Amino acid sequence: MEYTFTLKYRLSESDCDHEALIGRLGAAGCDDALIGVGQPGRIALAFTREADSAQTALMSALKDVKSAVPSAALVEASPDFVGLTDVADAIGVTRQNMRKLMLANADTFPSPVHEGSTAIWHLAEVMDWLKAKGTYQLEQAVHEIAETTMQVNLTKEAQRLTPRAERELRTLVK
Repeated sequence: MEYTFTLKYRLSESDCDHEALIGRLGAAGCDDALIGVGQPGRIALAFTREADSAQTALMSALKDVKSAVPSAALVEASPDFVGLTDVADAIGVTRQNMRKLMLANADTFPSPVHEGSTAIWHLAEVMDWLKAKGTYQLEQAVHEIAETTMQVNLTKEAQRLTPRAERELRTLVK
């Protein structure tokens, strides 16, 4: 199956030669990615990778990038963090339709990971909720890659916790 996802990285100062960087990424197996180098010190790779599973596609891409650019630090794997417009686009409805659905099911709709002037959700959680409703056709590859990118992002953030904070938080946030 074909999986589409983006990996965003922060680069070290030693990796500022974009031509050399792009060459190393291609040689390491990232020839199935569009590479964006617009923001100084950052790089984004938009992959379309063939694999047996979303996890295999994503993990192989992460390994390929790490072998080419060992000092690169993963910022985010996507699709994961989304607003209502992104969800609507992913499932083929309008933003207004998605908003009505969210408001009509406020008690069961997934909680956002960020609330403010814009609310942000994990795409996989919203897709799980929509799948459970049974009235929406969801693309399996998109659902799988959203679940996998969410796990990568959660793991990356969990690594920032100290062991003590992790123990204390586990009992408080259940």
